[in-house]
Amino acid sequence: MAWEAWTSWPSREALSREGAGRTRARIGVAVRVAVAVALVSATFGTGRFTGWAALGMALALVVVGFALHAFHRVTLEHRLPAALGQLAVFIAAGFGARVVDAPVMATILWCGVAVTAMQRLPLAAAVSGCLAALGCYAAVSRDGWLATGATAVGLALLGYLLRLDAEARGTAQRLLAQERVARSAEAETAALAERARIAREIHDVLAHSLSAQLVHLEAARLMLDSGTAPEQVRERVVAARRMALEGLTETRQALSALRGEFTPVGEFLAALAAAEGARLEVEGVARPLAADAGLAVRRTAQEAVTNVRKHAAGAGCVLRLRYLEHMVELEVRNTRTGRREGLSELAASGSGYGLLGMRERAELLGGTLESGPDEGGWRVRLRVPA
Repeated sequence: MAWEAWTSWPSREALSREGAGRTRARIGVAVRVAVAVALVSATFGTGRFTGWAALGMALALVVVGFALHAFHRVTLEHRLPAALGQLAVFIAAGFGARVVDAPVMATILWCGVAVTAMQRLPLAAAVSGCLAALGCYAAVSRDGWLATGATAVGLALLGYLLRLDAEARGTAQRLLAQERVARSAEAETAALAERARIAREIHDVLAHSLSAQLVHLEAARLMLDSGTAPEQVRERVVAARRMALEGLTETRQALSALRGEFTPVGEFLAALAAAEGARLEVEGVARPLAADAGLAVRRTAQEAVTNVRKHAAGAGCVLRLRYLEHMVELEVRNTRTGRREGLSELAASGSGYGLLGMRERAELLGGTLESGPDEGGWRVRLRVPA
């Protein structure tokens, strides 16, 4: 056994009564009451002590009780010199009890000191104190050496078993405290992750919508300053209004998604394809997707279709949703380049966040996003675990 194991104190949790179950506490109280009753009965039941002698013995028992309480305090505070000093006083008190013809009191003091020392002191001091107390008991015992030895060994083992039990209880308390701290940290991490997710959703929806509205409203202001025809200004204002309505709709969808109130991804893509004049193809067996995965598919589809409308007006668009074994894949492809008229105006209405935001969303979920030219058009492919 390492030297540190001999010199280290039992843990504070083991030395204190905190965390002890109700049954354990009741048993401890019952044992202490039984010992006190036996001590009082053996001291005063014989009739040896009367008058002032009885009063003196009563005071001695009260002092022993307070000293035992003090011993528990100094061991809880890991004050070894004070604990050893009190241990020596208890052993000496046992001899004093023998001198005044109170052998039962002496035996209870020595045996109690042996058990308590084994339970509450560093192992080296505990063994020394236990041997000293049991040695005093054996020296004055009138029983045979076999009975005396068996009693001494039994008391030493009892003290050591109580020590192991207290250490196990202390370890359980520490593990419980660590588990509570870990759960609190997990809850805080989950809250931070949820805040980041909400911030990402707000950014994706509002940044795109508001930036597009600002472009059109700024253009309308410049047109008014330059005296442009009211019809052209009106077109800009109508475009900004339409984008505000789209942004409001997407914001409501994002809030519903954050609350877990989605429509199924397949239904959402079908509605999106119908609104944009695209074609939807679904492969594999449809299944419910986790909130984050479903939201990534929705946002990617929206952004990719919007990019087709902006940068390849008039091009045919195909949305293909594949349910794989452990993944879900979304592919958005425009079949040809389409007309390029008005490209700069439409392209300028975006936030510039599109592909970067989609890729970051996919990577946060452990997925991938690929985009690039494909047979004269453009393809975006998202894969996320699901």
